[in-house]
Amino acid sequence: MSRAVAEVDLQAIKNNLTLIKGKTSAQVLAVVKADGYGHGLIPVSKAAIEAGADWLGTALLEEAIELRKNGIKVPIIAWLTPCGEDFKEALNLDIDLSISSLEVLTEIVTAGEQLKKLPRVHIEIDTGMSRGGIGDDWKVFALECSRLIKENKIDVVGIWSHFARADEPLEKMSQEQLLVFSNMVNELKSLGIEPKFLHIANSAAALTLKDSHKSIIRWGIGLYGLSPDVNNLGDSKSLKLQPAMKLKAKLNLVKTVKAGATVGYGASAIVTHDTKLGVVAIGYADGIPRNANSSAGVWVAGKRAPLIGRVSMDQFVVDLGATSLAKTGDEVIVFGNGNQNEYTVDEWAKACGTINYEIVTRIGPRVPRIYTRE
Repeated sequence: MSRAVAEVDLQAIKNNLTLIKGKTSAQVLAVVKADGYGHGLIPVSKAAIEAGADWLGTALLEEAIELRKNGIKVPIIAWLTPCGEDFKEALNLDIDLSISSLEVLTEIVTAGEQLKKLPRVHIEIDTGMSRGGIGDDWKVFALECSRLIKENKIDVVGIWSHFARADEPLEKMSQEQLLVFSNMVNELKSLGIEPKFLHIANSAAALTLKDSHKSIIRWGIGLYGLSPDVNNLGDSKSLKLQPAMKLKAKLNLVKTVKAGATVGYGASAIVTHDTKLGVVAIGYADGIPRNANSSAGVWVAGKRAPLIGRVSMDQFVVDLGATSLAKTGDEVIVFGNGNQNEYTVDEWAKACGTINYEIVTRIGPRVPRIYTRE
């Protein structure tokens, strides 16, 4: 093994896809944006399709294009499509596009006219998150879409939105958003816009809110075996999800230090006892958050070793304990599925004051991905 590697279990990806398919009658869109949440765009996409994914979804158009150029045939939607994107390439490759502004709509229609090809679009509506979705010019936008449909300039195949608080099942906002969604869909229907596909459910809603499933559910963080919210929904194990990524690294050095030794930049940690320290050959340039605290660490030589001091660019230090049998060159598990009592992604997220999504998506390209089917 090189100094660090991320092992991705493709069978876990497939099992997580199979699990959600068993909970819905809707089509399942596997969300593979951000390089498959850091797991690898193409291998993850192919595994999801093998397990029965009906759609793939990306934020960026370039990732959707990459999927097509790697032979992916299933329907693909790209939803972060600002002005100036290569809409001609998208249309040539039969990629569905999200629209939420008149400006983008105009560019897509122009591209379709130049190619003599009918664009397939999904209208994004804002049901309360105030992020994506058409804004104050909703009425004008809807009328323009209606006109373009009648003139055979666009094919509106979908209407979609996004929940703000679906990972908080006791919050009423999700039901409020569903009502807004229904009302806006009816408004569009009154203008002759009646697409085949409606979608609003993300992973949290797919697991907890059956009424939101509509035509398609978007299976994002759940595909990778991670909980949408550990505190409100439970961890991976309780949700029967299988974490797919295991991050490993090497001990670059093992050394004995005396009580009172300071560790890391800023001497931010002081050793309280004679102990052994291990220098782990991975750091914030690889995606390990610099602000991680000692409730994270590594699994090595049959036990946990907590982080001590600040994470550096290429390495961090762990307290192995005075009696540790770990030695220079040993392999450590930074995080895994927890089955060996190793640290999990959720524990690392808590130690960094963030969410599991960020931990896996920020693992950088200096860390090679190795694919297994355990």
